[in-house]
Amino acid sequence: MYVGPTNANALMPLEKLTIEPEGGKAFQVLYNPAQYSQSRMVRYAQSQGISTNTPVVQFAGGGMETLQFRLFFDSMSAGSEVGGSMGDKMKFEANSALPSTGKYIDVRTYTNKVYKLMEIDPDKHVPPLLKLKWSSLQFTGHLVRCAQSFVKFNEQGMPVRAWLDCVFQEFIAPMKANLPRPLESPDTTKYRTVRQGDSLWALAAREYGQPGQWRAIAGANGLANPRCLRTGERLVLPALKK
Repeated sequence: MYVGPTNANALMPLEKLTIEPEGGKAFQVLYNPAQYSQSRMVRYAQSQGISTNTPVVQFAGGGMETLQFRLFFDSMSAGSEVGGSMGDKMKFEANSALPSTGKYIDVRTYTNKVYKLMEIDPDKHVPPLLKLKWSSLQFTGHLVRCAQSFVKFNEQGMPVRAWLDCVFQEFIAPMKANLPRPLESPDTTKYRTVRQGDSLWALAAREYGQPGQWRAIAGANGLANPRCLRTGERLVLPALKK
């Protein structure tokens, strides 16, 4: 029998990484990632200068931050070790006491909570926006890539252990982004495809340099509700009269 100081984790449970889908139910991962990496890149355009040996380099734009980590899933673990609700912990505790042939928790029940975050919301026509919270790590974005690897199975072939390699891309609302100056003349008709996060206000500011011209775009496209834009929809941007 062990006699000694109390395990600190028993007094103060380990904080788990929480993923909160917009409009959905937040959940904890079973095990925290051992490490994570954040990266960002900017783009520079090059053009060959006249009568020079080196190209002319010009800043072309910034990029979104990327967050990457690997998650471990094991449905044979004891309940005190994993994240999740009290019901999940009790289920894992009971499952861990069973012989291997009696294990009944399919690890895909928990890996799918993450993997399905790339599925398109039928109402918004885009995958859900996510908030990741883990102590000082606070990240808002979308899951853009996820690879599942099932590495252990029970006697019936049910997966009980897995790794998920996840890549998240930062999302910044258009209102907070620095809007570029229009690159084309506002007195010519143009066509644009709606991108995720676009709004008529943002399109008008980007293309005309005048956010108030969103009404002209709405009228040209017969939009009764200017807030209802679908990603991939093609809009006509009418020429503005001088």
